[in-house]
Amino acid sequence: MPLFIFSYPRILPSSFLGYASASLIFSLPPAWCKTKGEKVAMASGVSDGSGKSLTHWLRENGFDDDAVARMSRRCRNLHSLDAGEASGVWDYLLTGVKMERRKLRHVVAKCPKVLTLSVDGKLVPTVQCLATLQARPGEVAQAIAKFPQILFHSVEEKLCPLLAFFQTLGVSEKQLAKLLMVNPRLISYSIEAKFSQTVDFLAGLGIDKEGMIGKILTKEPYIMGYSVDKRLRPTAEFLKSAVGLQGQDLKRVIMSFPDILSRDVDKILRPNLAFLQSCGFSRNQVTALVSGYPPVLIKSVKHCLEPRMKFLVEEMGRDMGEVVDYPQFFRHGLKRSLEYRHKVLKQMNSSCSLSEMLDCNQKKFAMKFGLVTAV
Repeated sequence: MPLFIFSYPRILPSSFLGYASASLIFSLPPAWCKTKGEKVAMASGVSDGSGKSLTHWLRENGFDDDAVARMSRRCRNLHSLDAGEASGVWDYLLTGVKMERRKLRHVVAKCPKVLTLSVDGKLVPTVQCLATLQARPGEVAQAIAKFPQILFHSVEEKLCPLLAFFQTLGVSEKQLAKLLMVNPRLISYSIEAKFSQTVDFLAGLGIDKEGMIGKILTKEPYIMGYSVDKRLRPTAEFLKSAVGLQGQDLKRVIMSFPDILSRDVDKILRPNLAFLQSCGFSRNQVTALVSGYPPVLIKSVKHCLEPRMKFLVEEMGRDMGEVVDYPQFFRHGLKRSLEYRHKVLKQMNSSCSLSEMLDCNQKKFAMKFGLVTAV
């Protein structure tokens, strides 16, 4: 039996009031789904009124022949599109949505079907709806650039149930707006087949559905895109069996750094664990390190972990066990923080713990060791 059963009301939330009528328009098929007879009519009118063909129009807007050929393969009905209609979509996204020309060109090249959408019937209502999700200026354009397919989804069939689902997890409408703007691909996922499975999985780890799961999703919007069976569960099992995280320690790591669940075990986590073990850390010490500073399992061994451990032992003359007491050691910059502060303390012939040395900003460090004038 699944841990999480969810049902949602098919109602419009407050921010979508006024767009209910638009949802009727959204249920209509886009231009590229027109009937055969309509396609023939479009094919006979491939100019924008000035005799300009669609191919000519695309070339004028920066698409070379190779790009046009790729776009035609991605959208087989592109050849039947009227240049005037394509120009209308282009102008709206450029001026109405305020999308940069460079990004717009990338969007059209990646998803040429965008050019087939009706401006008044589809684009305007969808963009206005996204804008009412308390999105900041420019965020809608950025979301479209990240995932152009967001323009093909309807308010009633996607956004409203999605908002209702996330509200049950303690995610507000404003937070959902942020999630969608950061990861607009969320709108393409199924609630039953995708979102509910992820929530069930997190709940199975002992994470409370009411509030805590919502905080995880808000902190790491991309976690919903990963397969539970292929990525999230294997990673959680690795954290439990190989790293030694159990119970509250595992929950605390996931809550503070949910990004760790989406990292590949064999490519990232296992090599980092092997490095820590090669340094001589025991299993319990590794568990303490990861509990205290989860990113230690995803930081670059070559560019972060190894140089800092080498500096700690060879230059600072400290025992590696000190890092277990202060795992945040690995988040400090090597040159701007570690080397500078060690040099200052060495010149003063002063000694202190790693936390006393590093757990403060430069100003407080200077005040602590009487170096105010040096800052």
